[in-house]
Amino acid sequence: MRRATVVAALWFAAVPILGAQAQAPTSSAPAAKPADVASMDAIIKTLYGVISGPAGQARDWDRFRSIFAPGARLIPTGRDPAGKAALRAVWSPDDYVRTAGANLEKNGFFENEIGRTVEQYGGVVQVFSAYDSRRTAADPKPFARGINSIQLYNDGTRWWVVSIFWESETPANPIPAKYLKPGT
Repeated sequence: MRRATVVAALWFAAVPILGAQAQAPTSSAPAAKPADVASMDAIIKTLYGVISGPAGQARDWDRFRSIFAPGARLIPTGRDPAGKAALRAVWSPDDYVRTAGANLEKNGFFENEIGRTVEQYGGVVQVFSAYDSRRTAADPKPFARGINSIQLYNDGTRWWVVSIFWESETPANPIPAKYLKPGT
């Protein structure tokens, strides 16, 4: 009984601290352009826009970093050599820039949203954003498609990307039609 009381006391003592930390994210990333984080549509448009561009074009990685909450994660999924589903990585925005940035700039990359489904509760938002990927904006067919599961947070002042967790489409796992609806 005494141990349960001590555990409960420690928990309730920590709650105000946790609440204070969760109220307003602070970031060492550059300040976001207000228009980039003013709405859910704006932050998603910024996300896709900043990673997209022709071969040889530098991306604005500071702008990319500015839309993410402190501690944000980017998590690609895939298949391991045995064909089992696996998390390929868990990256911070800086890890993503170091790991994927040079390849995007070298080879060209255009990712476009082709459908969106949104669930929201208060400031917490889950977006299933279907995408297609092309090497040039004029490519007639994408080289890849999939779904970005994007978690967003609105702190009352701006929107933040908390995480992006994605899976590429395969012949055995096509994107369901319900996720190819235009965003609302």
